[in-house]
Amino acid sequence: MLAIAARFRLLPENILLPKQVSSTELLDPGMALIIPGYSTDSIAARRLLPDSEVVFSPSAVGFDIAGYIAQAGGYLSTYREYLRSTGWTSGAEIVGRVALENSVNPRLLLSLLEYQCGCVLGPLAEGVAEDHLLGVNTRVRQGLYRQLGWAVNQLSLGYYGWRNGLVTELYFVDGEAFHLAPDLNAGSVALSYFFAQLYDYQDWRHVLDPEQGFPALHQRMFGDPWRRARSVEPLYPPGLAQPELILPFTPGKVWSYTSGPHKAWETDGALAALDFAPASEKDGCVRSDAWAVAVADGRVARAEHGAVILDLDGDGREQTGWAILYMHVESRDRVAAGTDLRAGDPIGHPSCEGGPASGSHLHIARKYNGEWIPADGALPFVLDGWVVHAGYKPYEGTLTKGDLTIVANPYTPSQAFISRPAEDTPAGRKFNRSLLWYE
Repeated sequence: MLAIAARFRLLPENILLPKQVSSTELLDPGMALIIPGYSTDSIAARRLLPDSEVVFSPSAVGFDIAGYIAQAGGYLSTYREYLRSTGWTSGAEIVGRVALENSVNPRLLLSLLEYQCGCVLGPLAEGVAEDHLLGVNTRVRQGLYRQLGWAVNQLSLGYYGWRNGLVTELYFVDGEAFHLAPDLNAGSVALSYFFAQLYDYQDWRHVLDPEQGFPALHQRMFGDPWRRARSVEPLYPPGLAQPELILPFTPGKVWSYTSGPHKAWETDGALAALDFAPASEKDGCVRSDAWAVAVADGRVARAEHGAVILDLDGDGREQTGWAILYMHVESRDRVAAGTDLRAGDPIGHPSCEGGPASGSHLHIARKYNGEWIPADGALPFVLDGWVVHAGYKPYEGTLTKGDLTIVANPYTPSQAFISRPAEDTPAGRKFNRSLLWYE
């Protein structure tokens, strides 16, 4: 409700609903809202792309990235780039990796590339630099992997910013501003936001022309996205609730809650992730024999590059249903893809593998139908009854359970100790976080 009210520039209490809901509650798809003083005829609102075409949703299941690129036979089909983690890597592998890591639809990444550089369906367009295929001309974004990383940041800022009510206007490179129609969907805002970072207002209007601009190109490449969406949307079904999850470590072992809600991947987007670190006498990226464990029953959909995806519906596809990302999982003893796990089964050891990290820890986040779920919001992250609350800034926040509160603290982990009670811990005994025992 808070996000919807922000889009209409109203207070939540000004919106009339058919039933009583709290300002933070998740609204069911299709619920009728009465907005005072609002007429859909007075605002030009174009729905450009379904939500399921932006996130790595069920509609992306079975899409053959490598096959599509090879059949197209364009510049991208022979593109290679050296990545520190995988060595020489093909364009198709890079697109696939960025889609998986960021949970962004690979069809969208390919159509954005084609629109900006013409390099998917044909030769590189005249005037396009090989190191800057999307036209983002900065040294830190050289190469396809980093160009696509920039792209998913912009898409995520628009998509999740619209979801949480933080993005209601666009600001263009020429200084123009534009108030977004309140009844747009997140996918359309993501696309609008992306192109607003590259074009002035007038050119942006041409880019998003449904008949001649990007939406038309996307449909020519992949068919009608709205038809695909009808089989998988809404991505949030009525009554959606988080399944029961346990804390991601073994009973009786002391860990620290080092970071509250922050980005799931890259540098921007949904504040979906939390960080936990095992108690240690040493700082930094040290070897740990502590175990990260499955928070629920599920099947390992992916285990590579420091990441493990636990698929809770058991079909082995991270695009469908609830999925849990574990990041910075050491390759030593790491669970293999395809393994079926029960809650509490070992996943692997916390480390610094897979991405930037200043110390061995576990980064964990949730997604549903390919969409990152903010750790604090209408579907709060709840682990063994501990409820996540965001702080004033990313990485800040608390865990609360009854009258107990743990404040995230990366600098003094001993002040943020947390533990799952050992199975033989007598009922009613509480964990003393300063003395490291039960009392």
